[in-house]
Parts: sequence; structure tokens; C-alpha cells
Amino acid sequence: MRPPNCKIPFIAMTRAGTQHMIPTTRAPTTSRPDLMEQTSRRGNYDSGEDFVLEYGELRFTFNEEDFSERCEQAALKLGFVGGRLGEDELEDLVNLAVNGEVYDPASALGEHVNDCWPELVGPAERSLVHWLRRLVFRGAWLDQRVNEGELGVAFDEATGGFVYVQHEREGEPIELAREPSWGRVAYRR
Repeated sequence: MRPPNCKIPFIAMTRAGTQHMIPTTRAPTTSRPDLMEQTSRRGNYDSGEDFVLEYGELRFTFNEEDFSERCEQAALKLGFVGGRLGEDELEDLVNLAVNGEVYDPASALGEHVNDCWPELVGPAERSLVHWLRRLVFRGAWLDQRVNEGELGVAFDEATGGFVYVQHEREGEPIELAREPSWGRVAYRR
């Protein structure tokens, strides 16, 4: 069984310059210069050129370390992993996020993904791959808004965590959509 198409296109940039892109359906794009200028003025997240994630007119580029950390944090937030991953496990998680599946597992995590595949896929908006990509994108989008001064970060004493706040609304925290839990099929060492 092959993974379903995801709405967030993804490109992995290899050192040789070859691009790999996950097949997806894309929203129609426009070539209007004013819209393109507005998008670039707003700013696209950029930490390197190893991975590229596109959504609509946004294009976020990541270095390998940044992208790997964001994948690991997304998997933690989804309850798919319970702690920090080893190098081979992280490699398999990144391959899952980029390729939509793990072709040649390098670790027990990759084998677990393949063993549990029927429970990890579903309609595009419900698959683990979709949610990994979505959280990587959301985190980079929020970080870019902080870098541009649109949002701030504050400590929430009630939860003991950090929240994003809106400057123009007197520091009111923004409410992020809840993500599903993948704890029922979590990878455990």
C-alpha cells in the first residue's frame, strides 16, 4: 500500500542538486508580481537549502539539522515517539516525512513504521505523514512571524510552557489547532 497524496508539497535537496518532490495536489498559483512581492516581503522561513517545504505561495527552506529537529519535535508532539531519537531513528523519521514512507529502514523505528503502516495512513489529512509535515510547517511559520515581529513568545505559568502571543492584541496568546495523538501506535524502544 502506498501513502496517499498530501496537500503540502515537499522537496528534498540533495548535495548533488537533484530535487525530489512528493507528488501532491497544489492550489493554483498566480504569476501576479504584486502577490509574489507581498509573499517575499512577508518572508519565507530559511535556515538552509537541504529541504524545501512549499504551501501555496510560501516556500520554507531548512538545513538538515533544523529540519531533523523539527521532525523529531513534531513526532514528540503527536505522541508517536516518547523521547529523543538516535541518529538512525531520526534518519528514518526524516525519510518518512520527506518520502511519505520508509523504503529501507535504518532502525527499529523504520521497521515499526512499516509494521504499523495500515494504522499510520488514511485520508491525506489524517495520516501521520501529513501531521508531521503540518507541524514542521506550522513551527517554521510561527518562528518566521516571531522573527518579523508579528508575534512574540511568552511563558504561560498555568501550563508551564511557552505560547505565541499577538502584539496588537495586548499579548493575547494565539490558539493553535489541536493535533491528533498517535500514541496508540507509538514507537517504543
